[in-house]
Amino acid sequence: MDIGVMIRNMGEQSTRELVGECALAAQTLGFESVWITDHIAIPPDDAEGSGGRYLDTLTTLAWLAGLTETINLGSGVLILPYRAALPTAKQIATLQELSANRLILGVGIGWMDAEFQALGVDRHARGKISDATLEFFNACFANDEVESNGQSILFKPRPKQPPILIGGRAPYATQRAARYADGWLPMVRAPEDLESDVAAYREQTDALGKPPGQITVMTGLPLADQAECGLLCDAYQMQGVDRLVSAVRYDRIDDFRQQIEQLAIVRDALE
Repeated sequence: MDIGVMIRNMGEQSTRELVGECALAAQTLGFESVWITDHIAIPPDDAEGSGGRYLDTLTTLAWLAGLTETINLGSGVLILPYRAALPTAKQIATLQELSANRLILGVGIGWMDAEFQALGVDRHARGKISDATLEFFNACFANDEVESNGQSILFKPRPKQPPILIGGRAPYATQRAARYADGWLPMVRAPEDLESDVAAYREQTDALGKPPGQITVMTGLPLADQAECGLLCDAYQMQGVDRLVSAVRYDRIDDFRQQIEQLAIVRDALE
């Protein structure tokens, strides 16, 4: 099971220096991936914890691609209905090309009413928009020539398609993952929350004649308690999780480094 860590691209911790230091610390300690989240428009009455400050997801990952060398770079998750399909596909392909195929593209359909309103997007159409965008992404990475709004275009550069993981709850997220993507990316509190949903997801991929999708879980871990942390990681692994991404609470680089050092000990014991 691979282990990744979340980096805060929001709030007071989202400074250039701290974001970069956290990514480099995670790379130095041998973590498989670093992940950031996505918001475009936070209303004043829902800004607790971030102050409304969010670094753009794809821009930040592109910057981290130039700063790092080996660690994978994950979006957890990029909200598809917020973005036009063609320019977003171009950004994704460019990021994948320039990062030497290190992007892990976690995507979702979104949930915040105010954000949809600010963008002028019908929240009730978010599933339909997302499915069409995923179909377009898959076409772009499979063909040099694709069609957009009735116009044939060349899609280049066309690097290896990044793995696409669908964020969200079962059953809709697992159905979308089975149909359009390479894996499922749920956020859960405990390993037992996964049991029936993992089985259902496997059934959905089997029914479509596809290989079992990758399961990446985002969760919080008791990083101060190595024994408990190890037991939880074992339990997630037993549920069939392929990658575990741990949230980390920190204000300074020393706080972040201390916690991921503890997580690295647990990770190494799993191997």
